[in-house]
Amino acid sequence: MPEPTKKEENEVLAPAPAPPPEEPNKEKEAGTAPAKEPNKEKEAGTSPGKDEEDASPPGALPPGLGSRALERKDSEWSIGEPPAGEEQDKQNANSQLSTLFVEKPQGGAVKVGENITFIAKVKAEDLLRKPTVKWFKGKWMDLASKAGKHLQLKETFERHSRVYTFEMQIIKAKENYAGNYRCEVTYKDKFDSCSFDLEVHESTGTTPNIDIRSAFKRSGEGQDDAGELDFSGLLKRREVKPQEEQPEVDVWELLKNAKPSEYEKIAFQYGITDLRGMLRRLKRMRRVEKKSAAFARILDPAYQVDKGGRVRFVVELADPKLEVKWYKNGQEIRPSTKYIFEHKGCERIMFINNCVLTDDSEYYVTAGDEKCSTELFVREPPVMVTKQLEDTKAYCGERVELECEVSEDDANVKWFKNGEEIVPGPKSRYHIRVEGKKHILVIDGATKADTAEYSVMTTGGQSSAKLSVDLKPLKILTPLTDQTVNLGKEICLKCEVSENITGKWTKNGLPVQETDHLKIVHKGRIHKLVIANALVEDEGDYVFTPDAYSVTLPAKVHVIDPPKINLDGLGADNTVTVIAGNKLRLEIPISGEPPPKAIWSRADKAIMEGSGRIRAENYPDSTTLVIDIAEKDDSGVYHINLKNEAGEAHASINIKVVDIPDPPVAPNVTDVGDDWCIMTWEPPLYDGGSPILGYFIERKKKQSSRWMRLNFDLCKETTFEPKKMIEGVAYEVRIFAVNAVGISKPSMPSKPFVPLAVTSPPTLLTVDSVTDTTVTMKWRPPDQIGAAGLDGYVLEYCFEGTDDWIVANTELIEKTKFTITGLPTDSRIFVRVKAVNAAGASEPKYYSQPILVKEIIEPPKIRIPRHLKQTYIRRVGEAINLVIPFQGKPRPELIWTKDGAPIDKNQINIRNSETDTIIFIRKAERSHSGKYDLQVKVEKFVETASIDIRVIDRPGPPQLVKIDDVWGENVALSWTPPRDNGNTAITGYTIQKADKKSMEWFTVIEHYHRTNATITELVIGNEYYFRVFAENMCGLSEDATMTKESAVIAKDGKIYKNPVYEDFDFSEAPMFTQPLVNTYAVAGYNATLNCSVRGNPKPKITWMKNKVAIIDDPRYRMFSNQGVCTLEIRKPSPYDGGTYCCKAVNDLGTVEIECKLEVKGGLSFCRLLLQGVPPNIIDSYLRDLHSSSPEEY
Repeated sequence: MPEPTKKEENEVLAPAPAPPPEEPNKEKEAGTAPAKEPNKEKEAGTSPGKDEEDASPPGALPPGLGSRALERKDSEWSIGEPPAGEEQDKQNANSQLSTLFVEKPQGGAVKVGENITFIAKVKAEDLLRKPTVKWFKGKWMDLASKAGKHLQLKETFERHSRVYTFEMQIIKAKENYAGNYRCEVTYKDKFDSCSFDLEVHESTGTTPNIDIRSAFKRSGEGQDDAGELDFSGLLKRREVKPQEEQPEVDVWELLKNAKPSEYEKIAFQYGITDLRGMLRRLKRMRRVEKKSAAFARILDPAYQVDKGGRVRFVVELADPKLEVKWYKNGQEIRPSTKYIFEHKGCERIMFINNCVLTDDSEYYVTAGDEKCSTELFVREPPVMVTKQLEDTKAYCGERVELECEVSEDDANVKWFKNGEEIVPGPKSRYHIRVEGKKHILVIDGATKADTAEYSVMTTGGQSSAKLSVDLKPLKILTPLTDQTVNLGKEICLKCEVSENITGKWTKNGLPVQETDHLKIVHKGRIHKLVIANALVEDEGDYVFTPDAYSVTLPAKVHVIDPPKINLDGLGADNTVTVIAGNKLRLEIPISGEPPPKAIWSRADKAIMEGSGRIRAENYPDSTTLVIDIAEKDDSGVYHINLKNEAGEAHASINIKVVDIPDPPVAPNVTDVGDDWCIMTWEPPLYDGGSPILGYFIERKKKQSSRWMRLNFDLCKETTFEPKKMIEGVAYEVRIFAVNAVGISKPSMPSKPFVPLAVTSPPTLLTVDSVTDTTVTMKWRPPDQIGAAGLDGYVLEYCFEGTDDWIVANTELIEKTKFTITGLPTDSRIFVRVKAVNAAGASEPKYYSQPILVKEIIEPPKIRIPRHLKQTYIRRVGEAINLVIPFQGKPRPELIWTKDGAPIDKNQINIRNSETDTIIFIRKAERSHSGKYDLQVKVEKFVETASIDIRVIDRPGPPQLVKIDDVWGENVALSWTPPRDNGNTAITGYTIQKADKKSMEWFTVIEHYHRTNATITELVIGNEYYFRVFAENMCGLSEDATMTKESAVIAKDGKIYKNPVYEDFDFSEAPMFTQPLVNTYAVAGYNATLNCSVRGNPKPKITWMKNKVAIIDDPRYRMFSNQGVCTLEIRKPSPYDGGTYCCKAVNDLGTVEIECKLEVKGGLSFCRLLLQGVPPNIIDSYLRDLHSSSPEEY
C-alpha cells in the first residue's frame, strides 16, 4: 500500500476564500499557491480502525478519486473556516501574495515523444533586478536540478516592453512526465505562484490499477523523474495502454519478513528497480511502528469521505491527562459548528461536518511532545451524460456544433478527438460553450482534417459521435491566360472559382512566396498574382491549385527586353588605357531578352570569334574584347553592335596603348660642396604616350655597385640637390623618368665627382708679442677641417688706412704662430689669417683692433697657486712638480734660492719658459725641506715670492718603555717620545701585548696621545710583554720599543693546574650525505651527476658506468670540491644512458650509490622539456607515440 503524502507543518495557506464546489474550473483559475519548501516523505501509519458511517480510511486511493480531484488539490489552497481569525488571513495575504505574473503558464496535453513548452511572463516596470523563478513538479520536486536532454529552462528579457519571459520546455515527453506542475516567482517580499497540468497521451485506454511496484520503477537514465517517488503520478488517472493483469502481491509484507540478503532477489522478481528508495520507505515504516509513549492508538494514514459527508478522526491516549490539540495544515483547529470535539475516556475524537473540497488536506494531532498525522481525501459524486452526442455531416468551411447534456450544471467535462483531449485556446478553431447542463463543442471553418470521432467524458460516463466533413464541388469560372510582357511592366494573373477557398501558387513547380515585388491577392472567389515590375526571372510556368482539390489552373509568362550596353565603368569619353605588352580583356555588360547577338568591329572590319591575338568572346550577359599582347598600333576606336528580336544597340570604345618613357640622358653635376652637389638633366625624348610625372634620382659611390634612392616623392623639376654625402668620397648619380605607366630604365651615370669643402676659419687669433719692428701672432686651428684636411695657414696684414693686404708668409706654414718682420716702428697694422686645403682658402679670421708696432714694458708679477700659499708637504720618495706662472715683458730674468743659498741643480731641476717656471724633484728627501724664494726681474722692476716645502717620513720608536706597576689584572706602563719624529708632529702611540708562551702580539690601544697608560683585563696567571709604536701622519714607526722585563699577573689562593685532554679521534667511514638522483638528459647538451660524501681520512672517489670504472675517458670530467662530487658527461648521446655509480673508499670502509641516466634525443623531447612538461610525462607520451606510429617517430 503506498504511503500517504505529508505536507510541511509550516506550510502557509493562501487566505483566498474557498470557491463554491459547483464551479471547479473557476476555483482552479482563481487559486494561487504560496511558496513552499520541498515536502518530506510521510511516516507510515498503523492499520485503520473502525469504520464510521460516512467515512472510511482507504488502504489505497479508490478508483473514484480521479485526476480531477488531484488537479483541484494541487491548484487550490484554501480553508473552510479560518481557525486563527480573519485578521491573520489578511496579514498573510498582504505579506505572501502579490501578483507578479503578466502571463501564467497554461496546462496542456502532449503525445508521447513530442515536445511542449510552458511560458510565464513577469512585468519588470517596478523591479530593480531580475526576479527569481522556480519550476516544480508536484509539491516538492525542484526541476532546476533536472535540466538536461529532456528538460530545458530558458529566460529572456524584452527591453522595449520590460517583460521577463521564462520558458520550460519538455523534450520527447513520456507517460511518467504527466502530473501537476507549479511555477513560483519571488522578488524581495513579493510572491506569486501558478499551478498547471500536463497530460501525456499514448492511446485511449482505461485507468490502470495502482501497483506499489510502479512507484519505485525508474523511467530510465537521464529522465527528470528517474528514481523519484511521484505519488501525484500514481493518483492521477492517465490514459495508457492496457496492461496484463497480474496477481496481487504485497511486496511490503515480503520485504518486511525477508532477510536483507534477499532484498535484491525480491526486487528482481517483481520488477522493482528503485530498491534503495523502497528500502528507505521500509526503514521509516519500521521506525514508525515503534510504540508511542503518548498514543495508545494513532490516526489512520488516510481517510476518505464524499462531498457533503461527515468524517470522524479518533486517537487513543496512553495518559488521559495529556492535553490534545488538532491542526490542519499547521494551523490549530478551534471548536465550531463544523469542527466538533469529543472525549470518551482515553479516546479523543474530532468530527468534520459537511465536508467540502477545501477540507481535502493534512491533519495532525499533538499530545505533549508527540504527534501523529493523516490525510483526508474529499470525493465528488460522479457526473452522468444524460443526452448522447449524435453523428454529424458537414461541408468544408461550415460551422459545426456537437452538443450533449450532463446531469449537473457547469460540470467538469472533457472533449476528445480520436482519443486525444481537445484543449481550446484563443488561437484554436475549437470552442466549448456551456449553457447550464448543455455542453457544446463549436468548430469554426471546418476542414477535412476535422473528420474524426469526437467523444465527451465526465466522471460518471462518456459519449461519442462521428463527424464527417466533405468538400463542395468546385467550378472554374475564369481560367488563367498566357501573357507576354515587356521588362518592367506589370504582370497580372487572374482566375475565379465557384467557392471561396484558399489555394497555392507555384512557379516552375516551386511554391511562390509573397514579397514586396510579388503580391498574392485572394478576394472572395477571385485569386490574383500581381508582379509590379516584371523581371527576367519572373518568366516561367505559373500554376494555381485550390486547396483540397485536385484541379490546377496553368499559365505561361514570357518577358522580353530590348538589348542594352552598359558602359558606366569606362568613364566620360569611353576610353580604355592598356599598357603595352599586357593582355587586355575588356568585358562589357549587356542585357536583353532573349540574349542579344554581339558583333565587334574596327575601321569597318569585323573582329571574329576565334583564337587570334585580337578576338571577341560572347556570353549571355556580357561581350568581351581580348587583345593578348597589346601593341602601340592597337590604339583606336572599336565598335559594338547588339541585336535581338526586341531591337538593336550600338556603342563605341576608344582603346589607348601606353608604355614607360625612354631613359633620360646622363645628368651633369654643376656645383659641389662639402656634402652636397647640384645636378641638372634633360627630359627623355619619348614620354611613352603619357605625360612625365616626375623623376627619381639615385647615387652610389664610385667603387660600389649599390645604388641608393635619394627621393621618394617625385621630383617635378629637372634640377636636384643631393645632400648628406661623405666628404672626400667619389660619387656618381643617375636619373629615372616616371609616367602613369611606370618607371623608365635608368640613365647613364654622371661623371664621377668628389664632395670637398674648405675648413672653417681659424680661431682665437691673438697677439703674442710686439717689438719695435716685429709683431708675433698666434691662433688656434679651425673647429671644422673636413675630409680635404689642412695644408697650412696664410697670414696677411695691412696698414691702417689702406685696403691692401700683404701676405706675410710666402709659403704655407703648418704652425699656429708666426712673426711678421720688417715693420716700421710706431705704425699700426690689421692682421688676418686663413686656413688652406685642397678646396681652397677658408674665410679669414680678423684681429679685432689695429696693433701698434712698438715694444711695451710690462712689470713682472708672480701668480702663486693657492695650494702653494701654505706649507707644501710631501712624503719621502714622492715626486715634487710645482708650476708657478708669472707675467712680464720683455722676457724677465728668474732667480731661485733655498734658505738664502743657490739651488743645487744636480738635486733640483728648474725649467723656465716665457710665462711660467717649474721646480721638479723626482724623489723627495727630507733634505729637500726648506724655504724656496723666487725672484722675477724685468729691467728695474723686481717681484719676489716664497714657497715652504716640507718632506716628512715615519717616526722612530719611543726611546724607553718600562713597567711602572702591576696589580690585580692591571699593568701601568710609561715611555719617552722618540728622538726622530719624522719631520712632523707625533699624533699618537699604539700599544701591544704578548703572552710569554706564544709571543703573539695583540693590539691593546691605538692612537693613544699620552706617554703613560694602564693595561686592564689581563688573564690571571699569564706573563706579558709590552711594546709601543710611535705614529705621525705618515703612519706607525717601523720598529717598536719593548719592555725589558715582563709583567706576571699573579693569582691569589689555589694554584691552577692545567687539565690533560686526550686527542679526539676524527676518523670516520665514508658516508653519502646527498645521494645521486635519476636524471634525464638531452642529446647534444652536457649533463652532470652530483652527490656529496664525507669521511676521514678523505675517501677516494671512483665513478662507474654499468659496473665498469670510468678511467681516462675524454667524454667524462670528474670534480671533487669540499666533499661534493660531480661527474660531467660532455654532449651525451642515447648510448651514454645507463646506470652510473659513485664509489667512496677509505681505510674505514667502502660505500656506493647509484642512479639512472636516460638520454632523450630529438627535437620533440627538448621542446616539451623547455615548455615545463615533467620528464616522466614526456617519456610516457613519447612511448605512446612510438607504439602508435613507430615509422613516423
